[in-house]
Amino acid sequence: MRKSVSAAPAQRFAAAVQGQCLCGAIHFEIDFPARWAWHDHSSASRQAHGAAYATYVGSWRRRFRITEGQSNITQFADAASGTTRSFCARCGTPICYERARSPHMVNVPRALFKTRTGRQARYHIGIEQMPEWTYLGERLVPLKGFPGVVWDRSKRKPRAAPISGGSQN
Repeated sequence: MRKSVSAAPAQRFAAAVQGQCLCGAIHFEIDFPARWAWHDHSSASRQAHGAAYATYVGSWRRRFRITEGQSNITQFADAASGTTRSFCARCGTPICYERARSPHMVNVPRALFKTRTGRQARYHIGIEQMPEWTYLGERLVPLKGFPGVVWDRSKRKPRAAPISGGSQN
């Protein structure tokens, strides 16, 4: 696999969308609009993000630039799957995901951008690997006494009919 995630010239583009890691050590940008966006339910992305699924935006490699903190990037290459995942060495934030079979694309977690990327996540990848505990949009209601907390209040189940003692004759 060729060297991935390189720093680009510090030139800014008018239609660029900025992103950063949690601690702010790494800043990057992609040109607007992103190429595409999707939800990845695969176990590899679930484990890398520690979440039910990861939402990514894809960008052409030439339209992705590390603008600050290149030296803070660490990588994990999985030779079996032909993938490389880049993380912030300070805070652990996943920065991007690259595949050998798509050498011209860089996939960036959508959550790292504060503004619009120009693409809605309308695709689902690895849906067959989605765990049974994933939230699927069930109706949620506020939890009384806990501001900002909502929950899935199950409908009441009908009570079982009373057990009759049966008569003994």
